[in-house]
Amino acid sequence: MIAIGSDHGGYALKQALMKHLEARGLEYRDFGTYSEASCDYPVYAKAVAKAVASGECEKGILICGTGIGVSITANKIPGIRCALCGDCFSAEATRQHNDANVLAMGARVVGEGLALMIADTFLDTPFSNDERHKRRISMIEG
Repeated sequence: MIAIGSDHGGYALKQALMKHLEARGLEYRDFGTYSEASCDYPVYAKAVAKAVASGECEKGILICGTGIGVSITANKIPGIRCALCGDCFSAEATRQHNDANVLAMGARVVGEGLALMIADTFLDTPFSNDERHKRRISMIEG
């Protein structure tokens, strides 16, 4: 299960991502927002991050205008490694090296086509399980 959330700035891209996840047959839970009315991104970023941290959802995707606010917020939740990605290389590397469990994107930074490719890369790339990466993750968490 994938947790997905956005603020008003990421609402349209979130809608496109949910449609894309459905087409791929991937289950998700929408944590809001549910319109383009102005709202506070930390509410939705925290909800997604808590769902991932608790194990309710395996991974998360967050979207705001730049992706910065939601990534900062998500990373305040223990157990979350949220990566702001604007390209597929970063999405692949953060999964392989950091075992990132939440992806953040900026709807005003990446277009829909690229965002879908970044999300696919993030969701489809496994953690490498290399000892050096495990050690580094332990250092982050400790």
